[in-house]
Amino acid sequence: MKDIELLVPVGDFNCLVAAVQNGADTVYFGFSLFNARQSATNFDIDTLEKAIDYAKLRNVKTNLTLNTLIKDNEFDDAINIATKAYEFGIDAIIVQDLGIADYLIKNFPDLPIHASTQMTVHNLEGVLQLEKLGFKRVVLSRELSLDEIEYICKNSNVEIECFIHGALCISYSGQCLFSSAVGGRSR
Repeated sequence: MKDIELLVPVGDFNCLVAAVQNGADTVYFGFSLFNARQSATNFDIDTLEKAIDYAKLRNVKTNLTLNTLIKDNEFDDAINIATKAYEFGIDAIIVQDLGIADYLIKNFPDLPIHASTQMTVHNLEGVLQLEKLGFKRVVLSRELSLDEIEYICKNSNVEIECFIHGALCISYSGQCLFSSAVGGRSR
């Protein structure tokens, strides 16, 4: 049996403290830019370092979400945020954009890059392709059955993550751009 990890989203420092004090193995959070929960409270450069330090002192891993599509004029800013997070000791970065992923995998080979549910990966072939590109973890689409998840896990070597609660987007997992256009939510 593979390890189970309790991975908890945190929107601000108070949520971080609550997650850590209540048994989270890992927390994930967004920066004030380039994350799918743009309208939520997020971390800035000062609170990002504080959050990583707080979690590390308590043996809790930290993941940063840069899980939106990155436009050409945003690329350097996204890389600068990822670089700062790396310098602060982030444990992994969760991405949607393949260009950002490729850059991070090539330039930070010791930093695990996770494929966000925003990538809408819902079959073994998608998981194997991302594994080949160098992703360390794939967050599967929420719509998969337990049998489909089990099949993917048994036939791939990359870490698999699944949501067990929550789906506020309309349509399907990873389609937040559509949700934004229709409902004004997300990025």
